[in-house]
Amino acid sequence: MATLPGGLGEYLREQRKSAKLSIRQLAAVAGVSNPYLSQIERGLRKPSAEILQQLAKGLRISAEQLYMHAGILDERDDSSSEYATVVLADPHLSERQKSVLLDVYDSFRRENELTAGPESDTAAGAEPAEPK
Repeated sequence: MATLPGGLGEYLREQRKSAKLSIRQLAAVAGVSNPYLSQIERGLRKPSAEILQQLAKGLRISAEQLYMHAGILDERDDSSSEYATVVLADPHLSERQKSVLLDVYDSFRRENELTAGPESDTAAGAEPAEPK
């Protein structure tokens, strides 16, 4: 098994140690097995967004931080990160659906940033005018 890039395992281990939790304790709180959590920390497994959310809850940290370290989420501004957090936490969506939703959202935001300069009303959040 190859180690996955991104530093999630190291970050997760640091957070667990900061919280003074053993692997067993965090695994129990997050509802995963000890070996699975150990494999995540060693970079051998890539957990789903749901597992990351459970781990974040157990560590009492932001799930978004774990999503970023796992490469699921890029650093974003507040409004887009709130959207991404909601999408990633939705248990009714598959991992593929979550990824597609975030890609479409980012695509629309990039398109709007390119077509609407910082001076325009749409960039400031106003609704575009109705065509006449």
